[in-house]
Amino acid sequence: MPTLNWIGKDKVVNHAAAVPFHVLEHKYNFGGESENKIIHGDNLLALKSLLPEYEGRIKCIYIDPPYNTGNEGWIYNDKVNSPQIKKWLGEVVGREGEDLSRHDKWLCMMYPRLKLLKKLLADDGAIFISIDDNEQANLKLICDEIFGAQNFVANVIWEKKFSPQNDARWLSDSHDFILIYAKDKLKWRPNLLPRTAEMNARYKNPDNDPRGAWTSGDISVKTYSPNTDYPITLPSGRVVNPPVGLCWRLSKEKFNEMVADNRIWFGANGNNVPRIKRFLSEVQGGSVSKTIWLRDEVGDNQDAKREIKNSLSGAEIFATPKPTRLIEKILRLATDKNSIVLDSFAGSGTTAHAVSNINAQDGGNRKFILVEMEDYAETITAERVRRVIQGYGQVAGISGSFDFYEVGEPLMIQGNLNENIDIKKIHAYIWYTETHTQYKKPSNGNPAYLGDFINNTPFFFLPIAKSSEIVFNRGA
Repeated sequence: MPTLNWIGKDKVVNHAAAVPFHVLEHKYNFGGESENKIIHGDNLLALKSLLPEYEGRIKCIYIDPPYNTGNEGWIYNDKVNSPQIKKWLGEVVGREGEDLSRHDKWLCMMYPRLKLLKKLLADDGAIFISIDDNEQANLKLICDEIFGAQNFVANVIWEKKFSPQNDARWLSDSHDFILIYAKDKLKWRPNLLPRTAEMNARYKNPDNDPRGAWTSGDISVKTYSPNTDYPITLPSGRVVNPPVGLCWRLSKEKFNEMVADNRIWFGANGNNVPRIKRFLSEVQGGSVSKTIWLRDEVGDNQDAKREIKNSLSGAEIFATPKPTRLIEKILRLATDKNSIVLDSFAGSGTTAHAVSNINAQDGGNRKFILVEMEDYAETITAERVRRVIQGYGQVAGISGSFDFYEVGEPLMIQGNLNENIDIKKIHAYIWYTETHTQYKKPSNGNPAYLGDFINNTPFFFLPIAKSSEIVFNRGA
């Protein structure tokens, strides 16, 4: 499999493992008890902090990372764009002070985050990544490397604009991409999409068949077989044969069975080439998604801007937001009613808005986790979700709630556990590092007891009061 190399890759390939665990500091709850989370802070640190509770549990991930057009001011503070970059870049390329290209920086930023997202993704889950031509080819190669080329699902084309850009120097771009990977393609299957009224309108019942509306399909096929090449006598008496080089798709015996069951249509006068009747009542309960998503179906950038203006009552904040209908389609494809949905480049909070809409439509209980590093995480991202819950303008509120967090202190300082961290969070961290499973506080009353794991092995956490030493013990 071809792999992509860039300046700094060797520094970030294993960077996710070296990122320290930080705790999430709870700031407030909105709307009552909640499992929904909005997190303010560097998404690399936030994703690492989510592992103890959520590794392998996220059914659907949607991210809309910076497109790296050259006009963006994205900055991520995990040493990818920090002052130290010049020092270690000199070690990599042998020229002190050499700057990375914007593509090198973007790849360095994305790679460790994608590694953590993969760990959070459920075995039967999928990740959807919005991107454009600036980095689509590079993103595809690093996703092949991280998720496995065998788990590539599709590269969807989304029509993001209606009007052409007449001042474009070359061609007016009208689409973005949504790259889709499964954690394990053998275990993930997209849901069928709801059938539309337009699809159902193709079914009629001109012969008043008691089985209801139907449409008809061609009875001939290109793969030739002499066993299905035979003449058919129509009810009118006319004899027809398959078109030259083709044959019927049914054996003569099967054809006669279907005629007897009124599943062959010869036209109103009984003189048409036969066609197979397919009943609406017998078709699958939905449709398979295509890889081209048109704006009439899922909305475009202008729809998204209107949604933000209406819900936040403010001026344009985001140049290229995503419409809720686009995210809703992803949720219909990739979630069930109890799925956890993660968006670690949350922006204006469209993903939470879409989750709330879908839950309201189908009575679901999907949960969302949003991460946003910018200072508007509270004033825009969380504020939009508040207004979706309460209602805004002429739009009725949708019942819901969320908790707001900040990325807090690291769990370890110079190799020692941080004494400022709540003991419950330390328990969850210790349990996760030893078992890689979600920590559930035991109820036997022993404050040192963490729980049983493989072969009923009891785990204990024993801080010693008169020493800085902390003892972790497996077994009684």
